[in-house]
Amino acid sequence: MLSKRAQALKPSPTMAMANKARELGDQGHDVVSLTVGEPDWPTFKVAAQAAVKAIEEGFTKYTAAAGIPELRNLIAKRTSEEVGVNYTGAQVVVGAGAKFVIYALLQMLVEEGDEVLIPSPYWVSYPTMAELAGAQAKIIECGLNENFKLSPELLEKSITAKTKVLILCSPSNPTGLMYTKQELSQLAKVIEKHPKLIVISDDIYDKLVFQSQKKNLIEDPDHIFRAPHLLASAPALKDQMILVNGASKTFSMTGWRVGWALGPEALMKVTADFMSQSTSNVTSISQKAVLAALQGGVPELKVAVEKLEFKRDRMLKKFQTLKHFQVIPPDGAFYFWVKVDSIFGKKVPGHAVISNSKDLAAVLLEKYFVATVPGIEFGTEGYLRLSIAASDKQLDQAYERFLKFESELA
Repeated sequence: MLSKRAQALKPSPTMAMANKARELGDQGHDVVSLTVGEPDWPTFKVAAQAAVKAIEEGFTKYTAAAGIPELRNLIAKRTSEEVGVNYTGAQVVVGAGAKFVIYALLQMLVEEGDEVLIPSPYWVSYPTMAELAGAQAKIIECGLNENFKLSPELLEKSITAKTKVLILCSPSNPTGLMYTKQELSQLAKVIEKHPKLIVISDDIYDKLVFQSQKKNLIEDPDHIFRAPHLLASAPALKDQMILVNGASKTFSMTGWRVGWALGPEALMKVTADFMSQSTSNVTSISQKAVLAALQGGVPELKVAVEKLEFKRDRMLKKFQTLKHFQVIPPDGAFYFWVKVDSIFGKKVPGHAVISNSKDLAAVLLEKYFVATVPGIEFGTEGYLRLSIAASDKQLDQAYERFLKFESELA
């Protein structure tokens, strides 16, 4: 009954681990989940109030598949100001979350046999989305020696006649590391030599960046800091680039499902047509909420980023006391990319020898009730990804359980 595509489909590893954690919680266990990249602070008030107003005013019907004009125009205006390259509302499409937007773009961009370049560590869904579009996900390994970032040499070496798309994410999920302006300029030189290469820039964490990296950040007139952008480094790449962003992380609106893309008008049109045949439009109420967040969310965003950086710094100090959990300090986002390969070959009572990151994640969940995501799911063995977008109480509980794990490790 099932198609070959369905038989080959893999569930999201982060959601799978989160579901396991929920199942144990339902059984009465006190589980601390550090799996899903979701802020623990509420949706910004300015967005929530706009949603209530939209409902009260009856803004609850279908909208244009590409999104309401005022939202698309504002996204175009803000992005143009940020990257220094002009966009119009016709070059914007709004979809049901940045995740679905990337999926839709790949459906419209690639053919059977095309290659999609994905530097590892990567967000878990990139390879599957490329494969669902009929392309080959070509992984570029970027390990500790490369500081987990794509170098110009690795990029040049990976491009072939079949290469169609490169996906970049900065700050990165899962590492939280950010490309500097200099690094982006070097990558741009390679991309410029390959005019048929399309770059999808996943900018979903671009405003969740830390003051510790201030010298590498861009400051907006309203004193919001953001990550450097490839297009700002190389404006001539506009026709080769698609910029993807959304409200989920910046405004703590994960459940509202609003993301967007900016790119060549012809591509945005067919992507909107694809959405019209699949999801129709994004929820009308969510669009009004995001419009309000973009217009007036800066004060709440500043507070959220300050709290996030304080959370990061506090937990970095705690992890320095652990022997086997070595955090790669992040520049942004809300993840700890943790080196754990020194644990491999050891065991704790009642469990088999831990041979890899999947074994370790299983032990931490089943015995110590801390849910994490194995590094191998992001394409790089020897690591765990922990989401620090949890409450301070939950993070402290997780730390104490890591301490207990280390005390019992043989």
